[in-house]
Amino acid sequence: MNANILNGKEIAQDIFNEVTGKVADLKKSGWEPKLLSLKVGENPAVDLYIRNQRMKAEQVGILFEEKQFPDEISLNELLAAIANFNVDPKVTGIILQRPIPEHIPIKSLQKAIHPLKDVEGLHPASIGNIVYNELELGPCTAMASVELLRRTGQDLEGLEVVVIGHSEIVGKPIAFLLMAEGATVTVCHHMTKDVAVHSRSADAVFVAVGKPNLITGSMLKSGATLIDIGINRVTDDQGKSKIVGDSDFESCSKTAGWITPVPGGVGPVTVSCLMRNTVSAANRLKKHYEAQFQSTVESPFEEN
Repeated sequence: MNANILNGKEIAQDIFNEVTGKVADLKKSGWEPKLLSLKVGENPAVDLYIRNQRMKAEQVGILFEEKQFPDEISLNELLAAIANFNVDPKVTGIILQRPIPEHIPIKSLQKAIHPLKDVEGLHPASIGNIVYNELELGPCTAMASVELLRRTGQDLEGLEVVVIGHSEIVGKPIAFLLMAEGATVTVCHHMTKDVAVHSRSADAVFVAVGKPNLITGSMLKSGATLIDIGINRVTDDQGKSKIVGDSDFESCSKTAGWITPVPGGVGPVTVSCLMRNTVSAANRLKKHYEAQFQSTVESPFEEN
């Protein structure tokens, strides 16, 4: 194995340490960040994610509250609930747990969450801000993936990057985040004729497709960075189940200069980016309310 391993747990801890200090500063100023988790229906797998989010939030000093809604709830009822959370000044961030029941259009819920409380960075306004190089609040997985590339110490300006997968919440935001940093980005997808032609010329490759072993060592340039965002459950020859990414780790690690493990790579950093976003959202909300108050104080009375 030649590649350096990008240890997501260590990088996440660095971010948690940074966030802890910012949370303490917010509390001193009278603002306490509070992350509200919204879950619709029963799903034991989601409960594991929520427990992890709660643990990490409490670790950095962020209040964490769960709201669960029945599977049969209507869209209008959910929208009404979100509207109430939007105007609650004690709630500084809202996260929508997935999956959502099929009868609920998830994009409607994402649009309903106020951009100031959109800690997942998935509101259309949040995605649009990335295009304008406002990078404070973006999709957590995309931000985590780019953070991992930064941790290699490479200068992102002029870096040749290939992103494989163009989903709205991972692939496309990664491309925009990288372009904002000055990288030259090629995005490949299911209609790309020969992905390997592009990936072999890249200094860094991001892959988020959901297909195990899609990327092999022969598809990488020697010394390239591979950020594997895929999460796939597979069964080996002995019948044991395990989690793997979208790349063949063994062959890729012999060619790459840097590589993320799965699990233990992008995942932990994504949670830390969620906490960082929660602090950013709380700061933005604080400034919003302060500006409103200042505007009210400074408004002159009309003379009769």
